[in-house]
Amino acid sequence: MLDSYCQTIDSRLCFINNTRQKTDGWKLSQIEIVPLGFAAGAEVTGLDLRQPLDAADLALIKQAWLKHLVLVFPGQDLSPEAQIAFSRNFGFLDPQESQAPTTLHPDHREILVLSNKVVNGKKSGTHNSGRNWHTDLTYTPRPAKGAILHCKEKPPVGGDTMWANLYLAYETLSPRIQQLLEGLEAIHDVTLIRGLEQRSPDVIAEMKRRNPPMIHPVIRVHPETKRKSYLVGQRVRGFVGMGDDESRHLLDMLNEHATSPEFVFRHRWQLGDVVMWDNRCTSHVALGDFDQTQPRVMFRCSLEGEQETGRLFERPQADDRAAMVQAVAAVS
Repeated sequence: MLDSYCQTIDSRLCFINNTRQKTDGWKLSQIEIVPLGFAAGAEVTGLDLRQPLDAADLALIKQAWLKHLVLVFPGQDLSPEAQIAFSRNFGFLDPQESQAPTTLHPDHREILVLSNKVVNGKKSGTHNSGRNWHTDLTYTPRPAKGAILHCKEKPPVGGDTMWANLYLAYETLSPRIQQLLEGLEAIHDVTLIRGLEQRSPDVIAEMKRRNPPMIHPVIRVHPETKRKSYLVGQRVRGFVGMGDDESRHLLDMLNEHATSPEFVFRHRWQLGDVVMWDNRCTSHVALGDFDQTQPRVMFRCSLEGEQETGRLFERPQADDRAAMVQAVAAVS
């Protein structure tokens, strides 16, 4: 189904004309989908996301999402209510139980406010969010299905976001490494969020309380495309059953490979951009390469993952290596 769609949309140069009947008569609506990168990314124009989507347009967006992984809708002026309504077209919204309550929109708890603004003399609890490579909410039992991010304010330059195509990362590994990853599990740790220690003590304490370390399978199979990818990132502590050194070397290799330039799409934000990405086959990073005195404000809705894949990590009573040394010493 996906291959058929790709052939059709490519043959039409990613340009679709939809003719549909409205209450005020016949109206021509044009949707244009233009790829922005090889690995991921496409721009979608011809839609006002404040308006309800008809079945044909929604199906087209969903197919484009599966093909391009990251979709950019420029020039949108969405209220929080409109962003929530648009996001619900693609699944249930995450209840935000993993987030500190002070980081959520005061009137719309479905929205996480990513802001570097100072309010009442205090930095926002999300002022430096997303600064290392990650897949959203892997420190919870149910990683997000996807996310919809709306640019409300931006610095004059910088503050871009990059996404990595984890399908390509997996598919370009050697068969031996692919085999090694089968059955492997990784430990995801919220305390590895880069810059977490710079946030307010109450936000740090709340994030840790809500999100103990979580174990997830490394290999994921996308529920719709059935393609494999691997789930690691810079918020992974290590691998179950491996020592620290073994974990570090393998993790460094996998992360470096996944974020190779040929697998990455970089988006330069403009006011009003709405970007949605498939969290089931991508990782991303928000770059801090901008003047921090300039505001950068984004509203994010997260789509709840289809299934729980995680379980709590229970720390061993003693380090495996230390236990082995003690055992050898006891019989020497």
